Formats: sequence, C-alpha cells, structure tokens
Amino acid sequence: MTTAETPAYRSDLPQQRKLVTAIPGPKSTAIHQRRSVAVSAGVASTLPVYTADAGGGVIVDVDGNSLIDLASGIAVTSVGNAAPKVVAAVRESVGHFTHSCFMVTPYDGYVQVAEKLNELTPGSHAKRSALFNSGSEAVENAVKIARLATGRTAVVVFDHAYHGRTNLTMALTAKAAPYKKGFGPFAGEIYRVPMSYPFRDPDGLGGKEAAERAISIINTQIGADQVAAVLVEPIQGEGGFVVPADGFLPALSQWCTSSGAVFIADEIQSGFCRTGDWFASDHEGVVPDLVTTAKGMAGGLPLAGVTGRAELMDAVHGGGLGGTYGGNPIACAAALAAIETMADLDLNAAAKRIEGTAVPILQTVAEQTGRIGDVRGRGAMLAAEFVIPGTTDPDPAVAAAVAKACHAQGVVVLTCGTFGNVIRLLPPLVIGEQLLVEGLGVLTDAVRAI
Repeated sequence: MTTAETPAYRSDLPQQRKLVTAIPGPKSTAIHQRRSVAVSAGVASTLPVYTADAGGGVIVDVDGNSLIDLASGIAVTSVGNAAPKVVAAVRESVGHFTHSCFMVTPYDGYVQVAEKLNELTPGSHAKRSALFNSGSEAVENAVKIARLATGRTAVVVFDHAYHGRTNLTMALTAKAAPYKKGFGPFAGEIYRVPMSYPFRDPDGLGGKEAAERAISIINTQIGADQVAAVLVEPIQGEGGFVVPADGFLPALSQWCTSSGAVFIADEIQSGFCRTGDWFASDHEGVVPDLVTTAKGMAGGLPLAGVTGRAELMDAVHGGGLGGTYGGNPIACAAALAAIETMADLDLNAAAKRIEGTAVPILQTVAEQTGRIGDVRGRGAMLAAEFVIPGTTDPDPAVAAAVAKACHAQGVVVLTCGTFGNVIRLLPPLVIGEQLLVEGLGVLTDAVRAI
C-alpha cells in the first residue's frame, strides 16, 4: 500500500494526458533532425518524441505534451520513472563513488543485490548470483555457465524466442528482421523447437502435449546427452507475449532434471512483479536451475543478473565471469531501492489489478470488432494479437495502424510478435487506475475506428 513514507511516484508531475502540440511537436522534430546526422540510422525509435520528464504513468516531452505510458521503456520502469526511493538511493550512492570495478576492489551493494536475487528467485536451494549490464549479457553468461558445468554444448531454444542482440543471443533469438538480418554467421550448437502457443497450436494440444512435441525433437534430432541447457522465456516477450499452456514449463523442467540439462528461465522481461508474481516461473511453481534478470530490476539503471544453483554457479573458474561495469555501484543502489519499493507498494497485487482492469476492456473490443484474435498475458504483461477477421491470419498492418493512432493521441504502446501483429501493454505498475482506463480507451477507440 502507498504510504506517505513510500509515495508511488513523483508528486510534482501531474498524472494526466495533455496534448499541446501535434505528436511529434516542433521541438521534438528539431531534435530528430539533429539526430539524423548524429546517430546511426540502425538505432530506431518507436515514437520520435523526446522525453524531458517522466514519472508515475506519464512521459512529458520537450514540447510539454504529457503522454500516457503503456510501455515502461520496455518493462524497465515498473516502479515508475524517477521513483522517489530510487532517486534518493542513486543520489546517495553517486556522492560516494561512481565505480571501482567489483573485480578490483569490491563493494557491499553488489553483495546485497546478489543476496536479494538469491532470496527472491524461485526455489529454496543454495544459490549464487553474478551481475552484468544487460539482458543479453545475462543470457550469454547463463549459457556459458551451463556449458561449462555440464561439459555439453547444445542449447535448445524455442520458436518466437527473443534473447538479445549479441552474436550468441542473436543465434538464440528466433525472429530474423530486424534482429538478425545480415549480421551472420551466428554462434553454433543452437537448436530450435516448437513453443507452446495456444492461439496457434492445433486444438486440444495442451501444455504437456506441447512439451512432449518439443522433447521428442530434442531426443531424436539432438540427443538428450548432448544438451547443456534448455532456455525459455516463461512468457515470451518480443515474440508476441506468448503464454505457454499450463503444464508446458513444468514438463520441460522435469525433462531437464532427468536428462542432466540445465533449465534456464529468461525472466528479463517477465520478472520483478511484472506478471503478478516476483517471477513468471512462480505461477506454476517451476524452479529453474538458472534465472536471468534485467529490465525491471533497477528502476531504469542498467543492471542484469544470473542467479542459479550454487553448484552450477560455483563450477566456473575464478575470472570466468565478470565485466568492467557489471554490478555498477549506482545501479546496485537503484536496484535495492526499486526492490524495496516493489515490496512496500505490493506491486505484485498492482500488476494483478492492472490485468483485472485491462483484460475485460480488451476482450470486449475483440468481440465487437473481430480484429483481435487473442487477448493474453498475465499481470501487467498483456497483449492483443490482430488478425484478419474470421481467420487466424496475422494482420500486422492493422496493429501498426492502431499503434500509430494511439501515438497521435498521446498514448505510448509497443508492437511485437513474430508476425508484427501484436500490441503489447507494459504500463508502469504504479500507474493510476484513471490514467490506465483512459489509455485503454484511446487504444480501443483506435481499434474500433479501423
């Protein structure tokens, strides 16, 4: 519950949608023109409005427009931008030292974050953690750990998966454009199997059956004794917010245990209260061997982690894990404050309230228009998949048009999905109910207008 000591967001920023110019406005447009000659064209932006201020559920641009934030910087600012405890912790930390490198002269903040990760991730077994800068780094290091600990090389991933943009994580990622196109050759010993995708799977294919389908391919085409790790997002992110059918993840986890493979849960987008649990794996009581984290952990500062069974994490020789900036002291301070804020405000309950508000609204417009084939997700990780009415054929053009209409009306939404036909909703978990409903109203009006 919000208290006077733990406010949900900055009190100086009105929580309202307010448009004073067209989107983008003249100041944003001027900056964008400068950007075109200063920044690589390979770095794209969803909406070319330039942020001046943000907090709670709003983003204020340089033109003074206040937009409703249903993206959270891709699930990063779950506690809101400039969350009071995070800001205070960062200010305190930066006044002491900005860097010493944990691999040179370590510091307590890193240890405290590791202790928190060991406490919060699924399972009561002995754990260890290592900290990095980004989700891609966390995934890459999890694969390194699994390969070294098992002495095996094969890594199993899934259709529609997204795991990052480094060379190894591009190989792990399913979608070619824009993430992989032209960037090969990629790392080897990566094998892809079908994901449980209830909306697109054959009727009657439940989670256990979908797992059996994947396991059969692993056994026959790879060999169980060759598999170092099975890497899966408990709820897929960029691939379309695909929620596997119940039973899929437990069956995979059980197969890993019996075969000696490491079960890695990529919780980078789904972790830290986003789905209504501390981690999406908690929903079915799945206990991964390794968990990768990033995004929502540090209130907007770059921090990532790998947490796992002590015997796996400690199998790595000294110096085998690390990085100059990994576990930066300021980011660690932000993470500790963000995690405290999540607990103080019960953001797991907040995520469930967001789901309770958003899903009926999305389901209603789906029934009314026939444009949305599937409403899915959990907590504040929700999606609408757009299809040609009367079919399951993807309709990326309509998804793009709806997103564009929302942007023009001052509501920030993101598209995703292998077919580009999904709009995903990732509001800050501290967003006010009235602001959320207003943002959803703009979205549903856009769908109806199509």
